[in-house]
Amino acid sequence: MLKKIVLALTCLVAFSFAESVGNVNLTKVMKVDRSLSPLAKKCVECHAEKTPGIVNDWKSSRHAHAGVSCMDCHAVPADSPMAIKKEHPKDSGNHVSILVSPKTCGKCHAKEVKEFEQSGHARGGVQMFAKKGMIELMYHYEGNGKPYENDAPFHAGDESLKDAPSATGCTQCHGLEIKLDKEGYPIPGKGWPNYGIGNAYPDGSVGNCKSCHSSHTFDMVEARKPSACASCHLGPDHPNIEIYNNSMHGKIYNAEGEKKWKWDSAPDTWDVPDYRAPTCATCHMSGIGDLNTTHNVSLRLKWNLWAPHSNLRTGGYETAADVYAKERKLSVGVPLAGNPAGPEAARAEMKQVCKSCHSTKSTESFFISADQHVMLYNTYHTEAKKMLDDLKAKKLLKKDEWSDEFQKVYYHLWHHQGRRMRMGAVMGAPDYAHWHGVFEIQQDIKELRNIYNARIKSGKIEE
Repeated sequence: MLKKIVLALTCLVAFSFAESVGNVNLTKVMKVDRSLSPLAKKCVECHAEKTPGIVNDWKSSRHAHAGVSCMDCHAVPADSPMAIKKEHPKDSGNHVSILVSPKTCGKCHAKEVKEFEQSGHARGGVQMFAKKGMIELMYHYEGNGKPYENDAPFHAGDESLKDAPSATGCTQCHGLEIKLDKEGYPIPGKGWPNYGIGNAYPDGSVGNCKSCHSSHTFDMVEARKPSACASCHLGPDHPNIEIYNNSMHGKIYNAEGEKKWKWDSAPDTWDVPDYRAPTCATCHMSGIGDLNTTHNVSLRLKWNLWAPHSNLRTGGYETAADVYAKERKLSVGVPLAGNPAGPEAARAEMKQVCKSCHSTKSTESFFISADQHVMLYNTYHTEAKKMLDDLKAKKLLKKDEWSDEFQKVYYHLWHHQGRRMRMGAVMGAPDYAHWHGVFEIQQDIKELRNIYNARIKSGKIEE
């Protein structure tokens, strides 16, 4: 309670200051009367005509109320690796970047940026481009390259089109290593613009705050709602928003969340009874109960539920952002990143979230069932992986995995059905834990056994 009182008083002081800053009502020709520099005022007035949607978003934001202008986020030194080469505005002596990196956000939000860098979100872009299998999938197979069996060169499709699958798909959520042209603009056709969570920037920082706090409102309320996560956490391979909607938590949110819940409480004070059921942000980030708000979304996770085999998260903090900052190296990061105190400490924090609404007995029983379902999945995967390794050792797998029935079924077992089975269990979504999960996996394993036995018996791959 003391935590909430102190933060509430802080907010009142901040809001009182904001009231004194000035009037920023938007018109087609916007005149700014506030504590901004002359150049900052010129930016706002010009863009009110050229890009009024951006200025309208900004003027309703907390940034505008606090006097944070375009210059604070976009102005950079002329020799910055982020800088556009030409002065902007013309003959002003000022340089800007079209990009705003976490290093810029960290000037005011250092704690949030550091926590983000320690989370699995931070490796989203760099790990994807550090994996040979992902590079081959995006650029060769999805880029319509010729089959490897023909000994064709890599990227044997149309070279001018090979970036399309990555640029329009993967990087839009995962992010990419952003490269600039000689004028200082992002190279077109590679995946920028995007809202990818793990962009790697020319200044060495990694992340993308606007993935959750979209520009130029950068709204805390927006980031607390399930829709902030839903644009990436959906689909056959990680249907988290569908799973949430299938759960009782999602049912309650969809019935009343938009009309009845309070979304704008200050950080560390957003708690029951502001809402009757958790959103993604509540469980993974919020300062509910005695917990503190965190931007490390891995901190409360016990298991890795996206990998082929679910292992306990014993890897501590994520390191991919630090590696990129120091070495400019793309790395796979720490797949088992989690709570530095270990997986049981992570689970204990998640249980604290649950206990704001549920009894200890209910919470404990729920996680026993969820963990059992994760471990059941592991028994399926262990058998499937053993068959895969045996076929590989006997040279009974095709080089092109996407034309090999065994490898395709194996991939879907863990990457689609397996994730749905595990995530459905820990998020309380019975349809995904069962029908979209384990029911399909028990069919997959039978199909894998049939293919495996036939190849072992015949000593060759079926036509």
